[in-house]
Amino acid sequence: MAFEKTWRWFGDKDPVTLSDLKQMGIEGVVTALHHIPNGEIWPVDEIMKLKNKIEAHGMRWSVVESLPVSEGIKIRSADCPRLIANYRESLRNLGKCGIDIVVYNFMPVLDWVRTDLNYKLDSGGEVMYFDFPTFVAFDAFILKRPGAEGDYPEEIVEKARERYKTMSEDEAETLAHTIIVVTQGFIDGVVDGSTPDYKKEFLSFIDTYKGIDRNKLREHLSLFLKDVVPVAEESGINLAIHPDDPPFPVLGLPRIVSTKEDFEWIVEQYDSISNGINFCTGSLSVRSSDKLVDIIKSVGHRIHFLHLRNNVLLPDGCFHEYGHIHGVVDMYEVVKALLIEQKRRIKEGRKDSRMPVRPDHGIKMLDDYNRDSNPGYPLIGRLKGLSELAGLEMGIERTL
Repeated sequence: MAFEKTWRWFGDKDPVTLSDLKQMGIEGVVTALHHIPNGEIWPVDEIMKLKNKIEAHGMRWSVVESLPVSEGIKIRSADCPRLIANYRESLRNLGKCGIDIVVYNFMPVLDWVRTDLNYKLDSGGEVMYFDFPTFVAFDAFILKRPGAEGDYPEEIVEKARERYKTMSEDEAETLAHTIIVVTQGFIDGVVDGSTPDYKKEFLSFIDTYKGIDRNKLREHLSLFLKDVVPVAEESGINLAIHPDDPPFPVLGLPRIVSTKEDFEWIVEQYDSISNGINFCTGSLSVRSSDKLVDIIKSVGHRIHFLHLRNNVLLPDGCFHEYGHIHGVVDMYEVVKALLIEQKRRIKEGRKDSRMPVRPDHGIKMLDDYNRDSNPGYPLIGRLKGLSELAGLEMGIERTL
């Protein structure tokens, strides 16, 4: 048996069509009801409409990515009971429709972070880049978040200060818009840029986390799991939490899904296969201190979805993405460990042995420059990665 080949698809506005995916050999589609506002119930008829459309092209709706966890749940606001009730009802409705894997994340305010969406490689391709001093320049000197300078190493703050001094007003504005709006706009971000002062709106969301440190956010995640995992169990759904990206604190906000120890803590909060993990090598590999194979050996039995990609790590906490099989991730050892876990599940008779995988992000190349895609989601670059991963997987599987 091999991993289920999947692809993230952003709906009818995606330049890559379902017909394209079928030609590419995709077995499962990874998508969501992007038109439904965060915190509202996903109705059965809307779920079935999309499910039927996918199945009409000979594929399955393999994974929901994502069913967003509203900020009110993360901070346990007064509206939290309603938001939890709606989340539970959405899970029930997805279960009724036969969807069995649901991804979510618990990152405060800001999802994944990059400072440059068009970093040019020597090959001529483009990838996304995170420059730590540039991000701190955004936080401390453009956004002007109170106390920001005290949240980062002094040497990084000094480099950020010098970097900010070289920026024009237009460059500073572009950087802020990229981080707050562009990278978040297609993944249910909290700020869509529709208000004149989007930076002030963004700061107001950060402000709601006053008094919520790492331990308090962990407490809120634990409460969320106790609220929703029983419903997921009853509905035949495996929940999969996505790691923090990058896996360290930004904006003075805690990150609690970044390390092997974090995952071990999460799976202990509710002892159920339905309380699981979205294993993302791209996010996790930024922390060179954590060996990815060790994470698989520790909590592999709770991994329900695979995001495979690679990074190049640079000084000062900087990194850029770099395709799929080349980079800091030893993809051979990672895929081997995951295939061993899959064989263990088959031997045990587990129903969740298909282990869907998608090529996460990719190098923009060739005809990708003629296509308007979401940041990080080119067609050719991801298809190249899918092919490389499939070949690696076949070779390893034959040796096991």
